[in-house]
Amino acid sequence: MSSAAIGQGVPLDGRGAHLIITVKEDARPLVRSPARVSLDLTDTIKLSQARRGDRGVIVQVGGHCHHKEHEVELERRLLELGFVEGAEVELLHEGLFGRDPIALKVDDMRVALRRREAASLIIRRVAA
Repeated sequence: MSSAAIGQGVPLDGRGAHLIITVKEDARPLVRSPARVSLDLTDTIKLSQARRGDRGVIVQVGGHCHHKEHEVELERRLLELGFVEGAEVELLHEGLFGRDPIALKVDDMRVALRRREAASLIIRRVAA
C-alpha cells in the first residue's frame, strides 16, 4: 500500500459511499465495515421526509445550486433562522392536510416550515 492511500477513502459505489482504511504503527490495516458506511447513508434524509418525533442533526443547508436565485434566497433565510450545520432538530407537529406545514424545534426555538422549504435541509437522524 502506498503512503498516498493511507487515510483516503476508496469509493464503494456511485452514491458517495467510501471504505476508509487506516494503518496502525504495526502496519496491520484496520478496515471499517462497509455495512457501517451504508448505515450512515440511510440515516441521512431530507428534513421534508421526517415524521413526527424524528430527531436529527443538520448536515447540509441548501442544495448548493447557486445559479438559481430563489434557492440562494431560501438558503440565506434558513441560515438566518438558525438552520445551520450541526444544529439539532426535532419534528414536533405536522399539519392536517398533506402533513404541511411542519413545526420544528431547532436547538431551543420553535419554527414552522413548509415541506418544500424543509426539502433543502439534509439531516442525520439520531435515536430519540
